[in-house]
Amino acid sequence: MMNVALNSLHARDITYQLHPYTNARRHEEVGPIIIDRGEGVYVYDDSGKQYIEAMAGLWSVAVGFGEKRLVDAAARQMAKLPYYHTFSGKAHEPSILLAERLVKMAPNGLSRVFFTNSGSEANDTVVKMVWYYNNAIGKPEKKKFISRISGYHGITIASGSLTGLPINQRGFDLPLPMMKHVGCPHHYRWSEPGETEEAFADRLAAELEAKILEEGPETVAAFIGEPVMGAGGVLVPPATYWEKVQEVCRRYDVLVVADEVINGFGRTGTKFACERFNIKPDILVISKQLTSSYQPLAAILFSDKIYQGIADQSAEIGSFGHGFTTSGHPVATAVAMENLDIIEERGLMENAAIVGEVLQAELRRFADHPLVGEVRGVGLIAAVELVADKATKAKFDPFGKVGAKFFQQGHEHGLIIRAIGDTIAFCPPLIITEEQIREVVSRFARTLKDIEDFVATEFPTA
Repeated sequence: MMNVALNSLHARDITYQLHPYTNARRHEEVGPIIIDRGEGVYVYDDSGKQYIEAMAGLWSVAVGFGEKRLVDAAARQMAKLPYYHTFSGKAHEPSILLAERLVKMAPNGLSRVFFTNSGSEANDTVVKMVWYYNNAIGKPEKKKFISRISGYHGITIASGSLTGLPINQRGFDLPLPMMKHVGCPHHYRWSEPGETEEAFADRLAAELEAKILEEGPETVAAFIGEPVMGAGGVLVPPATYWEKVQEVCRRYDVLVVADEVINGFGRTGTKFACERFNIKPDILVISKQLTSSYQPLAAILFSDKIYQGIADQSAEIGSFGHGFTTSGHPVATAVAMENLDIIEERGLMENAAIVGEVLQAELRRFADHPLVGEVRGVGLIAAVELVADKATKAKFDPFGKVGAKFFQQGHEHGLIIRAIGDTIAFCPPLIITEEQIREVVSRFARTLKDIEDFVATEFPTA
């Protein structure tokens, strides 16, 4: 008879599954935390232990876990039309209604929608669309993309090349040669002594212009950036940064792509972060909170100018030869419609602005803590960067060991956060209340106390 322990879900997971963003050898030793169910801002593991999900899953569960309306919306659509494609001029009601709704919600100038299954696929598609468009308008050399160090745009070959994080490129032979990177807009880490935010923004804009001129403006197609960087460490841009970057792009006929996969639908306290930072994109990419990740779905919104070029090219070739089996999936788009209804009816974008101020204020109480280098964020997205030396901003060596311990120890206190190196990130569901925010911060404080003891033992000179 097989040993029950060896046949447990825990053991079977170790035996059969390769996990994303996981040290596979360590996982063989420690195994998974198996999440069994969710309710509101909480999830529960298979032993019944409760956790506050302070990362909304993966920056994404806007309406919280266990929202019956989304379950019912999926069930209704499954019963009516569980699947149909959008190839060859076919359509169905949910995708049509969602496309119309997104155009009406989006910043001015974006008039068309293309659906994919994930943000990575969406940014990969953006690259192909821009190449296709430039071929259509007689600019076949205009193919290079510029993104930023520490930016995150996905993990396909193209989107992984746009990403500016070593972990997404080392071992994968990325980035592709037509993907270029410029400096990270993180004032705390990359400004020069005494440099103001605006002066830092001037320098970054000048760097972008120099990169465009170095590559040749006739070869640079687009600049892509998250209004607020997420996976790079919750990096809020310095004052005037986006205005100055856009000015450079317009000067050299470089398209502006705003990646709001994390930022969109109220996360930064406004409908889209483009509003907060005065970004006027040619292309907008959204996902995650679009369905609260109850269904895989992403969307690319783009200008009529780009649409006209693509449409002309598709007429010449005979088809726009790109798409996915599940592009605009009827169940996913139906769930998105219901999810957006909930966000609007319950004022969740407004809640993010109000409760977000509480999160920012509560975390900033730790600014004087000897292990805290910087507290940053906007709306309901925030981060606390831990450092070995507060005065010099020196990082721990080895980098990431403290963050990994914090992530692990947080589970002991029923707190799920994200460790990005030694930065602790927060991105709770938009439904979170002030009381629950304070509970998140209380659990964070208890974890930080444990980390003080860990640092004293493991880094005695820190």
